[in-house]
Amino acid sequence: MAQTLAMPVAPSLSSISNGATLTNPLRRPHQLSIPNQSAFRGLSIKCVRVGGVEVPNGKRIEYSLQYIHGVGRSRARQILADLSVENKITKDLSDDELISIRDEVSKYMIEGDLRRFNALAIRRLKEIQCYRGVRHIQGLPCRGQRTKNNCRTLKGKRVAIAGKKKAPR
Repeated sequence: MAQTLAMPVAPSLSSISNGATLTNPLRRPHQLSIPNQSAFRGLSIKCVRVGGVEVPNGKRIEYSLQYIHGVGRSRARQILADLSVENKITKDLSDDELISIRDEVSKYMIEGDLRRFNALAIRRLKEIQCYRGVRHIQGLPCRGQRTKNNCRTLKGKRVAIAGKKKAPR
């Protein structure tokens, strides 16, 4: 006597994009009931993924590539120059251009690999207790900057010390 309740399926982005019909392979066809299905008909979402990152559609490709960790301004320009791709708006790129850009970006160390590489380098410095490693441990700048007035980003918020007021002259 157990009854199964037919719950409406929430549409996912993949099912909304490109005007595809809203179906779920795990549900039987007679259980599909989506309210206001006509509201999703005109919606078309197209996002460009390069290097595992969704880059913005409305910007030029040179600036969109900079959303990838490890690709800065000079590397983005170098990628476009190597491929001889025009600096168009990302959504105006053809499929062939996107594939060639993805292949070119995959040649570089980006995103997770780059973060892992940097973390391992810092961990090595900390383990051997060199000067830079000690500065990383203490949370202070390790490249010779002055610390009397600046480096609040690393040191954190100022802490007031009781009784340390300047004496009046």
